[in-house]
Amino acid sequence: MNAHTQQFNQPPHPNGTAARHGRLFIVSAPSGAGKTTLCNAVLEKLPALSYSISHTTRPPRPGEQDGVDYFFISEQEFKKNIDNHVWAEYARIYDHYYGTSARFIDRQLSEGKDILMDIDYKGARQILDRYPDSITIFIMPPSFEALKNRLVHRGTDCPKIIAKRLAAAEQEMANKKFYQHVVINDALPAAIQALTAIIAHPDAG
Repeated sequence: MNAHTQQFNQPPHPNGTAARHGRLFIVSAPSGAGKTTLCNAVLEKLPALSYSISHTTRPPRPGEQDGVDYFFISEQEFKKNIDNHVWAEYARIYDHYYGTSARFIDRQLSEGKDILMDIDYKGARQILDRYPDSITIFIMPPSFEALKNRLVHRGTDCPKIIAKRLAAAEQEMANKKFYQHVVINDALPAAIQALTAIIAHPDAG
């Protein structure tokens, strides 16, 4: 599902030519749909693409690294940054805060770098208010039952959290119509190819 995307207004370059302004790609999906795997694959295929690393107050999971998976900060620091208008978007999810630095986005875009952002639909709407030319992509699981099986078998959450994630997933999936592109993650190689094509050629089709 595609929709028309607008060109950024490009500021004049010092030598008289138009300087390229970066583009922001927002990827959303219900938990367990394979969004992280897809984003990591696209970043490998498109090395010039920057990745927006979120800040969070939740503790790291096994194997996660600060500054790679997330920036892990205290709740006190996070709330201070809310007061200082540091976040382009933020939310409280499962008793922890998550946020995206506006300074990072503004700097990368002004330098002509494209950014891949992995956030939920509520965060996506906040970002679109501030960056209306963003390109939005929703990752869908092949079915709700397949999503449930993935969450159960990955073994990272207790049944109570899984139930919360499934309830949130229904709400996420109900908002897919607001996205310009939808990629169904049924066969992983095909989904990677589809997502890569959207980001590499955002004005095609």
